[in-house]
Amino acid sequence: MLYRLRHLTAYAYRNPVGFARCTLRLAPAAGEGQALLSHEVVVEPAPRTATERSDFFGNRTVSLTVETPHREFRIDARSRVRVERPPLPDPETGPAWEEVRARILTYPGLGPDAPLHFAAPSRRVPLLPEVTDYARASFPAGGGAVAGAFDLMRRIRADFAFDAEATEVGTPLAQAFAGRRGVCQDFSHIMIAALRGLGLPAAYVSGYLRTLPPPGQPRLEGADASHAWVAVWCGEGWIGLDPTNGIGVQDDHIVVARGRDYADVAPVAGIIAGSGAQSLQVAVDVVPEDEGAG
Repeated sequence: MLYRLRHLTAYAYRNPVGFARCTLRLAPAAGEGQALLSHEVVVEPAPRTATERSDFFGNRTVSLTVETPHREFRIDARSRVRVERPPLPDPETGPAWEEVRARILTYPGLGPDAPLHFAAPSRRVPLLPEVTDYARASFPAGGGAVAGAFDLMRRIRADFAFDAEATEVGTPLAQAFAGRRGVCQDFSHIMIAALRGLGLPAAYVSGYLRTLPPPGQPRLEGADASHAWVAVWCGEGWIGLDPTNGIGVQDDHIVVARGRDYADVAPVAGIIAGSGAQSLQVAVDVVPEDEGAG
């Protein structure tokens, strides 16, 4: 699949803002079945400085400072991406989950993809006994790691309700788990905590998901949104699983960044020097290129 992406972020402030510093993670990743063909970001007002680098996990980041007084701040990111992933593994294949847990300590190297980085609790993903207990039903003694991860994903899809009003970005994992409601960020954090509680490495992945309109209806521009899912290390590489939809990650998913939790991969993060209320609007378009220019 060849996609055109647009991610527009627009802030409006009641009072002028004299200074802003932010970090952007908006460039789709390259590798693991993805090819980034083009990417550009337009920021208004224009930043005084812009520094691009890769963070520890290999995510492409841009750090900006804006010193022009402003009441509106717009970040318009546009990309072209080709996605062609290999088939997902058969859930009935691969090592037992106990063996995967043991392999972490013998994994060669501590690079960005090393499973050890994703096995411990992190800022947004504490290890909670009740979440670990929830995971145990998917991982009987001697059961396969891949089969268990697929089963856990499907159980979360069945047991939790998608409710955009139930949680916010900062809602603790424990609250979302107890309420059995939330959004993709919550479900991904819950699945990661469940896996890590059993000693299995799991990463948080941010990106986009192509959505299809109802039959006979046109796409709505800006109706898509950022998405999140989980990458699970099953002893022989990483597998993407989407607990919000109960599906494995294939060509409809577009990876932007991977980290320990949302705090590592937030699309836009930063600070401003100003006072008063502010509003935020985000619009995302994920359009297969064969649908024509938009």
